Amino acid sequence: MSRPSPGTRADYRFFHEITTRWGDNDVYGHVNNVIYYSWFDTAVNALLIENELLDLGASREIGIVAENGCRYHASVTFPERITVGGRVARLGTSAVRYELGIFRHHEAGAVAEGYFVHVYVDRTSMRPVPMPERLRAALSPFLISPRTKESA
Repeated sequence: MSRPSPGTRADYRFFHEITTRWGDNDVYGHVNNVIYYSWFDTAVNALLIENELLDLGASREIGIVAENGCRYHASVTFPERITVGGRVARLGTSAVRYELGIFRHHEAGAVAEGYFVHVYVDRTSMRPVPMPERLRAALSPFLISPRTKESA
């Protein structure tokens, strides 16, 4: 089974910079795998907050992670600055699939690539609800064409 080549920054539509922290490293001397998922979540939620699509305390509809995955190409360590690149791969009725890449600050190729699916739910009942139209409209520019994408 051949392994897909790492994506490049050109494959992504939005970006968020993060600095690694001392506590991100594990006993093997590299950033632990769970931290990559935190970076994915941070980049997407920063996009939503910066575009006034998520109010952490008041939004009626919230996105919860229903599925995720990650493929690693190279290690990251402390101290490094990384950039998370993101794109929207699918906009459904109540869910959105984000695909994300982790890049060392000035490198073109991803060191890791992954995805997660947000399902929108009512904050009180935690039952799925249709994605708000203003969210759908705001995410549409980040949507990639299914014909040209390589799934992360």
